Amino acid sequence: MKLMERVRREVRKRHYSLSTEHTYCAWIVRFIRFHDLRHPESMGAAEVEAFLSHLATDRRVAASTQNQALAAILFLYKVVLGIELPWLDGITRAKRPARLPTVLSRQEVAAVLGQLSGTAGLMARLLYGSGMRVTECARLRIKDVDLQRRTLTVRSGKGGKDRVTVLPDQLLGPVRGQIERAQLLYQQDRAAGVAGVFLPYALASTYPRAEQSWPWFWVFPAQRLARDPRSDLLRRHHVSPKRLQKAIARAVARSGLDRPASAHTLRHCFATHLLERGQDIRTVQTLLGHADVRTTMIYTHVLQRGAAGVLSPLDA
Repeated sequence: MKLMERVRREVRKRHYSLSTEHTYCAWIVRFIRFHDLRHPESMGAAEVEAFLSHLATDRRVAASTQNQALAAILFLYKVVLGIELPWLDGITRAKRPARLPTVLSRQEVAAVLGQLSGTAGLMARLLYGSGMRVTECARLRIKDVDLQRRTLTVRSGKGGKDRVTVLPDQLLGPVRGQIERAQLLYQQDRAAGVAGVFLPYALASTYPRAEQSWPWFWVFPAQRLARDPRSDLLRRHHVSPKRLQKAIARAVARSGLDRPASAHTLRHCFATHLLERGQDIRTVQTLLGHADVRTTMIYTHVLQRGAAGVLSPLDA
């Protein structure tokens, strides 16, 4: 079996996401090409260090990007090739600098959301109103929306964890309308004999009819059918997260903000604005799905503490 086929097989055995598979494969190919197509078994610590140094000095990539490349190379040697080399554990990971997230005011968030309409507008409001990540919002399924309890269940979020977050009251009507529009596509697919939606893990074989059932259908389905890159079946996928990211980027530009902001900024705003209103940090941690409360603590930077709450001696 070719090397990249082995990489993909091992990634899928561990139920990693498709984006992780693409990322690992891309970095492994870049690593091999950097060393003139030499097989990884013939290389060692010097070659890995040279590649990582190239990324840092020549390509000037961020520390997180360099660590991502290292993770892919570690996966290649330890999992795919089954080579336990002591030098792998001794390679120093780049230290990620502590960055404060960009947080918009409520007026600025309203200005951005006012530039959005339709499906993109509803999804952007869900990001701000529930704290979901972009991919988590795009992957919502019908069964994960509870209109009675006003909750959204995020499945297999970052780190493979599930969590429950809030569904804003003012979005109950729009979400109900979106579900009705999704049901029209669902009925259209069933009438046309289209393959069911993608199911994670081995659920497709355990529950053969689940992929064609309504509860597993997407809340935000794509308008066009597409080939599943793993099964090669023509099926209905969820809307692309990149479309939402681009729509929000255009909305930010039109709103005239003097600071850079992205779709993920709305998640930062959700957490910060909850803390500003007096919500306890443990609850915010749960809603965001953070494993460590120290991760959530970063949002306290905009509260009346530290620099924001100090009276300058010049003003005094």
